Amino acid sequence: MKISFNRASGAVALAASVFAAASLVASGAMAQESEGIVVYNAQHESLGREWIDAFTKATGIKVTMRQGGDMQLANQIVQEGDASPADVFLTENSPAMTLVDSAGLFAPVDKETLDQVPEQYRPSDGMWTGIAARSTVFAYDKTKLTEDKLPKSLLDLADPAWKGRWGASPAGADFQAIVSALLELKGEEATAAWLKALKENSTPYKGNSVAMKAVNAGEVEGAVIYHYYWFGDQAKTGENSKNVALHYFKNQDPGAFVSISGGGVLKSSQHAKEAQAFLKFVTGQPGQDVLKNGTSYEYAIGKDATSNNKLVPLADLNAPKVDAAKLNSKKVTELMTAAGII
Repeated sequence: MKISFNRASGAVALAASVFAAASLVASGAMAQESEGIVVYNAQHESLGREWIDAFTKATGIKVTMRQGGDMQLANQIVQEGDASPADVFLTENSPAMTLVDSAGLFAPVDKETLDQVPEQYRPSDGMWTGIAARSTVFAYDKTKLTEDKLPKSLLDLADPAWKGRWGASPAGADFQAIVSALLELKGEEATAAWLKALKENSTPYKGNSVAMKAVNAGEVEGAVIYHYYWFGDQAKTGENSKNVALHYFKNQDPGAFVSISGGGVLKSSQHAKEAQAFLKFVTGQPGQDVLKNGTSYEYAIGKDATSNNKLVPLADLNAPKVDAAKLNSKKVTELMTAAGII
């Protein structure tokens, strides 16, 4: 799902913050000396473009964006190795960052940038950082289910009583990040058992937005998705979510997992100073204000940053603690393949 931004929203505030962000570059010299940077963007294209345009306006540094999916670009970077033309990698979810990190292809993130992001929203090794976040939710048909009939835990959906009643987009990077968190929290045996039940109980859809539409149309009673698909549709016509409400599992349940979108600088970058400046910009007030004022409805995660006021506050989600550096995309792929899901 691609979510557009209202570029006019917050323009005055962003312009004012340009000068406050002057420490990102040494006057305008950096822009003049650089050929610019290349960003491999696996975030939503509109969000990546908004960040890039704001950064170029603030610094004069040219940015070329190459768009793709989380694992597509992560695998490409690994294949390219030290010859990768990418300076910066942005993702929707953490496992793609972990794949590149495990290959030893990231440079350490500057301390000033890390200091802008709370510890729970970045990996323990400091080789990349969180730039935004999204919450796992159970989107349900409010014409069919009341709150007392909702699953108390993500694990409850493995019960045969839920057979044929719920859906997901198992082939997508979003859902696989959720499974990766389940693996880290509950272990391989419990995850394999849950995936077996997923295969038996759920209806697969191609994309979170398609799964939500299926709930809205009465095809299934609920679906495991990320929160912002519902908010994005509600902000438009609401036609694909008028019968849908969101259930937040909370209680540090695996179903309350908050997925971290990541950003990192490639060790092979020939423009490391500019690349680090870009990451600092995205995690700082100007970049986080893009999340607050736009219509991506993803969470801002920078220190003292505030998210769109329509969202349930991050602090109220009671999400489980998961070290993003430990999310294992390779093992998840193995388990999902063994379960016949992908």
